[in-house]
Amino acid sequence: MTETTAARTEATLTQCAEQNGDLFAFAELLPETALATARYLDEMQANDVSLGPLHGCQIGVKDIIDVAGVPTRAGSLTRSDQAPAERDAFVVARLRGAGAVLAAKTNTVEFALGGWGTNANIGSPRNPWNRDVPHTCGGSSSGSGAAVGAGLLPAALGSDTGGSVRIPASLCGCVGLKTSIGLVSRAGVVPLSDTLDTVGPLTQNVRLAAEILNVIQGEDRADPTTIDIPRQDPLAGLERGVSGLSIAALPLDMLSGVKPEVASAFAKAKDILAGLGARIQDAPLPLSLEEYQARTTKLSAGDSYSFHHLMADDAACPINDTTRKRMLVARDLTTKDRVTLLRERAAAIRDFHAHFDRHDAIILPTTPTTAIPLSEVDEDNYTISLYTRFANYLELAGVSVPIDLSPAGLPTSLQIVVRRFDDPLALRIAHAFETARGKLS
Repeated sequence: MTETTAARTEATLTQCAEQNGDLFAFAELLPETALATARYLDEMQANDVSLGPLHGCQIGVKDIIDVAGVPTRAGSLTRSDQAPAERDAFVVARLRGAGAVLAAKTNTVEFALGGWGTNANIGSPRNPWNRDVPHTCGGSSSGSGAAVGAGLLPAALGSDTGGSVRIPASLCGCVGLKTSIGLVSRAGVVPLSDTLDTVGPLTQNVRLAAEILNVIQGEDRADPTTIDIPRQDPLAGLERGVSGLSIAALPLDMLSGVKPEVASAFAKAKDILAGLGARIQDAPLPLSLEEYQARTTKLSAGDSYSFHHLMADDAACPINDTTRKRMLVARDLTTKDRVTLLRERAAAIRDFHAHFDRHDAIILPTTPTTAIPLSEVDEDNYTISLYTRFANYLELAGVSVPIDLSPAGLPTSLQIVVRRFDDPLALRIAHAFETARGKLS
């Protein structure tokens, strides 16, 4: 007899509750609404009715994204008394409409401002690949990475401003899609940077990421960046493979701080793609990764300060010292400074496209290191996001897909970056790679 959605959901919620003490992945489990949805789905199924492509799929939602009836606390004590959200965020409404079961809100770095995945005020999620010594999950979608990486949920939503979907996907051994800005609405999401913010899924496999993208993409008048945007079905060409594609690989001398196990995994990934018929050619970016990172930091800090300056300027406000410090970087940023930053960015985007006009995609490791112990995290060290921020700065799309495990048993990951709105191509390359790679071990 086929197991019902309600039975699967109840088992999932039980497992999530049992393991949350070790992982701290969840801000809140949603048993009542999840089980009510699951029972309704079973009733529909009994009448041969499917609500959509995600019928019965259990999904977590990063706790900066509104879920109706649930407070959106954004990982911050400043929102301890937050009233429940009145309505679903656009992406959550899309998921429900496709038959998904919203199982949990997942923990996050405070206001999504940090790449290591730590949160000193409410607690830091812990990496599922080493439960003996607490390791970082990467951030800021840390709880989503922990939940999916542990196999507790097949998928969870995250947000990516400078790597916050791809980094936890990399460190937690799952797939993470940084969508093109404008492809997916950000309405109902606590903002960090309206210049750089994107919403995307973390999943157990590439196909599910493509299925979720197909559901959550769409025009939303509440987010003007989504208006009149070209969209494709990411599933249509998913199986086309990579034969004949031209893929630029960042040379090792551009990958500052890369750990030997990450470099070795990257070499393996290049060999796999070449074996599938892709043309792999070393090619540097027009600017260094450090320069892209520095520029992205200035833009995102300026935006985050504009959104949250009242809290950042109030010494009595209970935001974390690290969060406040990152916001206050932009306190003296003038309008003229911001205009200059945006002009520099526009020029950098033009230079990039001229430089890479003959390549279909770029590959590099997602992170320079595997997960590190939480006790070794230096909040003033931003190297964990060094390889991801350029994609946000240059308005690109990207996906992180696991390569293999390091000698210490921690995941390594390949990052595939493509032009804006070429998200289906990134998923196509990732799917071919994932299929050829086989089981992660």
